[in-house]
Amino acid sequence: MAKGKSKAWLWLVILGLVGVAAVSWWVWPKDDGEPRYNTSTVETRTIEVVVTATGRLQPLDFVDVGAQVSGQLERIHVNIGDQVEAGQLLAEIDATVLEARLDGTRAQLKFQQGQLREREANRDIAEINLNRQQRLLADRATSEEMVQSAEATARAENARIDQIIAQIEQTESSLRAEEANLNYTRIFAPMSGTVVNIPARRGQTLNAAQTTPTILTIADLSVMSVEAQVSEADIGRLRDDMPVYFTTLGNRGQRWNSSLDLIEPTPTIENNVVLYNALFDVPNPEGRLLPQMTTQVFFVVDSAEDVLSVPFAAVRPSGRGQGTVDVLRADGQTESVTVRTGLTDRVYIEIRDGLSPGDHVVIPRQQAGGPNGAGSRGGRMF
Repeated sequence: MAKGKSKAWLWLVILGLVGVAAVSWWVWPKDDGEPRYNTSTVETRTIEVVVTATGRLQPLDFVDVGAQVSGQLERIHVNIGDQVEAGQLLAEIDATVLEARLDGTRAQLKFQQGQLREREANRDIAEINLNRQQRLLADRATSEEMVQSAEATARAENARIDQIIAQIEQTESSLRAEEANLNYTRIFAPMSGTVVNIPARRGQTLNAAQTTPTILTIADLSVMSVEAQVSEADIGRLRDDMPVYFTTLGNRGQRWNSSLDLIEPTPTIENNVVLYNALFDVPNPEGRLLPQMTTQVFFVVDSAEDVLSVPFAAVRPSGRGQGTVDVLRADGQTESVTVRTGLTDRVYIEIRDGLSPGDHVVIPRQQAGGPNGAGSRGGRMF
């Protein structure tokens, strides 16, 4: 009986030791080859303090081509994406009604010109009669009343001629308008560029009496304009001609560079947020930038090129333009070094003095994941 109890106690002791070993293995720090410190190497890079914004791309120069006369859209000679030249025929509107109206105006003009010739003949007869009456009066072969009647007839014929001439001028003016309207049924390109939109469709009836219907839009895509919306908190940091660059959603690896041209003074308010439009142009020789693309815009407030830098989290401020950095030496020990700091974008900070390229600086583990927020709030440290 005593021997059985001894075995039981032995097994209990063994199980206890195994449990203690398991717990110790679970909670005891393990040397799995990971470094004792999170470090980063002192490197040379360009640090930029930027104001960020989102924007939209638009062609710098574009035109909505509309119809100046009403009628059925008979033909469209281009498609979206076609390159057109100034003066090229784009579309045609059914001209049947306008041609008939023009023929009627021309016929009316011919009728009035015939009336004019008739009146001129009547005037010639009236003037001949007046001259005869005046000679007869000189020979006392007629009365003054007959002469006066001949004079009145001649004046009346001249007045009728003036009326016909005025009617002809009015008809000629209408004729020119009708000819212009007929020409407007053939729509030509006012500029060279790319057809970017065709809202009208063949067979559609266009009503130009109330508003000018848009048939298509032509844009010059060789130069694009970016309209970026900047918050009122950041607009004061922008200045004319400051460097600016942007990326697009489809080409994040490429940057397009330009300079700020204009800040519109009138803001837009969206969800109680005051935004100002900042505009700048960018060449687009390859045509990779298209209308309505979304852009991520970076206005460069300040920059430092090819300077030594370390992660922002590695520096502990110790004064204006100064800080302390823990440097990991070759023997695995750390040494606190005082450095002179410069520009920071809140991700990296410029080191003007105190470190050398290749030095390893220690980053506190609780900050090793990187600072929260970067870009629009960068600036001089301390």
